[in-house]
Amino acid sequence: MSALRRKFGDDYQVVTTSSSGSGLQPQGPGQGPQQQLVPKKKRQRFVDKNGRCNVQHGNLGSETSRYLSDLFTTLVDLKWRWNLFIFILTYTVAWLFMASMWWVIAYTRGDLNKAHVGNYTPCVANVYNFPSAFLFFIETEATIGYGYRYITDKCPEGIILFLFQSILGSIVDAFLIGCMFIKMSQPKKRAETLMFSEHAVISMRDGKLTLMFRVGNLRNSHMVSAQIRCKLLKSRQTPEGEFLPLDQLELDVGFSTGADQLFLVSPLTICHVIDAKSPFYDLSQRSMQTEQFEIVVILEGIVETTEDQDEQITSNIKIMKNFFCNINYSLR
Repeated sequence: MSALRRKFGDDYQVVTTSSSGSGLQPQGPGQGPQQQLVPKKKRQRFVDKNGRCNVQHGNLGSETSRYLSDLFTTLVDLKWRWNLFIFILTYTVAWLFMASMWWVIAYTRGDLNKAHVGNYTPCVANVYNFPSAFLFFIETEATIGYGYRYITDKCPEGIILFLFQSILGSIVDAFLIGCMFIKMSQPKKRAETLMFSEHAVISMRDGKLTLMFRVGNLRNSHMVSAQIRCKLLKSRQTPEGEFLPLDQLELDVGFSTGADQLFLVSPLTICHVIDAKSPFYDLSQRSMQTEQFEIVVILEGIVETTEDQDEQITSNIKIMKNFFCNINYSLR
């Protein structure tokens, strides 16, 4: 059994099966029951190993309109493909709309038919059709200014439209470019270089039974004000009979002593002492291996991203690590 476990790991369990056919089959001399490796049933996690929460909101009804009230945050939280799609779509619609406005002004004034008349002063010079109106808008919006197409002083409605175009362009640029900048500056990939131990261990340390795991930083850039917290997710029933499917309990990892404030220049061992105040105090070694619970480790800090002209720009980072009953129990 131990040899099979070393070979196939803990993702499989050994079960005893009879020979082919249904029911019990007689065994011949020297023939024992056959052993078959069956993969263990995967448990559904509340938080994945990569820190993604497996939570899906349902039965929102009319509450989905609340996402539009905070449109900027909603756009930042979208996936990159949707951000790029909205970015391109917004600029395309805005450009076509403003180019149509310039074409409408030229059409209502008759500039499209009189543009080639020598003594006639149009609203916008050298605008003959919609493509030329679109090129004029792009040249003015992007401040290219080739000088071939330009607005004249004989068109007050064109001057008003030009002011509206400048204000609208500034608002669209500030909103969309700001959204893209915030999304690019989010340090989500920073968690790839913050390593946690694969398993948590319960062992004796300083004469006390302690739950321990390790965390380390692979980069040379330090995390400022790094703080670690642990949450125990476990279902329980209150004395009044209420069932709490995801009750959250705090695991003390040094809050009272300041040990939860980390200086991650080298791998550190995070400890939770199992004393009378610990949720694990009443659990034995066997019950802990069969108990249904989940430990979520949250590491928060500030990452130094750029430094320019004595101005330091920082961004917050939050990493969550999940130990779903991956606890090795050993006593020394």
